[in-house]
Amino acid sequence: MTYRELYQTGKKELEKAELESPAFDALCLFQKSTGLDRKELAIHGNEQADPEKARQFLEWIRLRGSHVPLQYLLGSWGFLDMELDVGEGVLIPREETELLVETAAAFLKERGKIHWAPLKAVDLCAGTGAVALGLAGKVPELEMYALELYPKAFSYLKRNIQKTGRKVHAVQGDILRQEVAENYFELDAVVSNPPYIPSGEIPALQEEVLLEPSTALDGGGDGLRFYREISKLWIPRLASGGLCCVEIGEDQGKLVGDLFAEAGLREIEVLQDFNGLDRVVKGIYL
Repeated sequence: MTYRELYQTGKKELEKAELESPAFDALCLFQKSTGLDRKELAIHGNEQADPEKARQFLEWIRLRGSHVPLQYLLGSWGFLDMELDVGEGVLIPREETELLVETAAAFLKERGKIHWAPLKAVDLCAGTGAVALGLAGKVPELEMYALELYPKAFSYLKRNIQKTGRKVHAVQGDILRQEVAENYFELDAVVSNPPYIPSGEIPALQEEVLLEPSTALDGGGDGLRFYREISKLWIPRLASGGLCCVEIGEDQGKLVGDLFAEAGLREIEVLQDFNGLDRVVKGIYL
């Protein structure tokens, strides 16, 4: 079997599985298994495929066809200017979350111009560390803490901190516990992409999403459990003028905004992502 025939075989298998992007997925797995990108495939396509590389490619195709997330098979995924390690047990970073990072970074850069003391921020439910590491890259002087409870996700958090070399303090702890929140005070920003899918909606999610950890998805009966606890436990940890900025589900903007207003936030805004969907709620602690 030639390399071209091998790639075509994989693509056809993914088409049969009715995946959204069979050609893209097959090419990603082909490059990972053979080391050949699209241009190199065109050049070396008529050469005989290495048997071991072909075996690995077809095994990954089989797994992808059974809806194992592409990102888990690749072992890493891009977010902002980073390539973050991902795998079973941790939420896959998504492009929509970049809005959360960009919004918080813009605030912190401005706040840094008028505060002589180092800025402090926490990322709650940190997972891979995408949000915390993104902020640390955009605001290098920031004292950044990333909190994650679950061991598998925490291991990816530590790996990505080491991989990027960015200044982030990894803390394993339950953000829903008051004794954890009480370790932080006078924060300049609290940011989070918490679980926000209502429990009853989880069984209807795509098969790929269901293979991600339910602990990173399940936001309780109405999807608002973590926003309530952030309001109660973490917003009071902000300094005057500090920012609370969270990612939300597309129909949660007003609900989360109301919770945050009750907790003392002002200047509350709901921001839309590149699809025009509500994605981020932010407010200032006055």
